[in-house]
Amino acid sequence: MDGFERRREQKKQQILGAALELFMEYGIQKVSISEIAKKANVSQVTIYNYFESKHKLIHEVFIYYVDQASAQFEQTVFSDIPFPEKIKKLIFNKKEVAKQINEEFYQYLMKEYTKEENYIEKIYTEKALPYFEHLFKEGKEQGYVDPNLSDQAIIFYIQMLKDYVQREDVYKNILPLTEDITNIFFYGILGKRDED
Repeated sequence: MDGFERRREQKKQQILGAALELFMEYGIQKVSISEIAKKANVSQVTIYNYFESKHKLIHEVFIYYVDQASAQFEQTVFSDIPFPEKIKKLIFNKKEVAKQINEEFYQYLMKEYTKEENYIEKIYTEKALPYFEHLFKEGKEQGYVDPNLSDQAIIFYIQMLKDYVQREDVYKNILPLTEDITNIFFYGILGKRDED
């Protein structure tokens, strides 16, 4: 990548970052291209040169957001921190996102998530599932995950949750329950118990 391409890519990332920040706080409808341009420190023309329309920008922000979430998940899963700390960090991250994300933007993300051949499904299959497999293998090796649980059963459970969350009647109401659902996923209905 030459200097021009690198600068162009940096400017694109700057626009995506600014748009994501605004969408997370105010939703999609209330944010104008001029507000995004101001936050990204670029002209509106520059945004249209990169993305053609607000609709295309929104779609690119969606991909940008999913990539960021995936990278953060990967970083946590493959970090050197102890397994229990990884779980706490994953739960905390979910809780923080649930508190920070604008409801309208969240609904948009979930609507995209339920479409056929969507980007989240691709990332789920290519990255999230292997990361979960790695995480639970590590948990079994360190004595935190029941070694008698088959990988197939764990993946089946994850798949059930994923499929259920894709239903519109579910995703419209799930945001306030994110932390509880994540806790149940990792600790079961008995909850986290302190080690004796």
